[in-house]
Amino acid sequence: MSDSLVVCEVDPELKEKLRQFRFRKETDNAAIIMKVDKDRQMVVLEEEFQNISPEELKTELPERQPRFVVYSYKYVHEDGRVSYPLCFIFSSPVGCKPEQQMMYAGSKNRLVQTAELTKVWAWGWGSPVLGRRRGRVWASRSEGGWAEGPGLPILREEGASVLAL
Repeated sequence: MSDSLVVCEVDPELKEKLRQFRFRKETDNAAIIMKVDKDRQMVVLEEEFQNISPEELKTELPERQPRFVVYSYKYVHEDGRVSYPLCFIFSSPVGCKPEQQMMYAGSKNRLVQTAELTKVWAWGWGSPVLGRRRGRVWASRSEGGWAEGPGLPILREEGASVLAL
């Protein structure tokens, strides 16, 4: 039932930007940060970054507001192959307004479908503590399990399996 819940639609301009991002030819790390426009009831582009590390991306996310992120990064496999996985990250920090959390949670599935992504990660601050960075809790345990992607901070994958890159 939660898969069919749609609180906000995806802005048509953002749909096109996500399509272009999915098929981009650049080989640097890149991110698209998206937010919910409460007045329009729509997920919209907030900012786009080129050549951004996971640590830099983390500092770009608001500490008290949810955001959606699509992140592409270079990954060199043990056998030397290079790939550029796309990760969908849902950031919902502790301290967000319940109304915001509900709008984002109710819009996430539509955005994932629109972006045609298969790996969904939740990035949050909470407890119990699995990691700390600069004195701040940056990951919490949940039923989906935990994974640390190469070059990425610890993220929880939603669903039954943990991504092994």
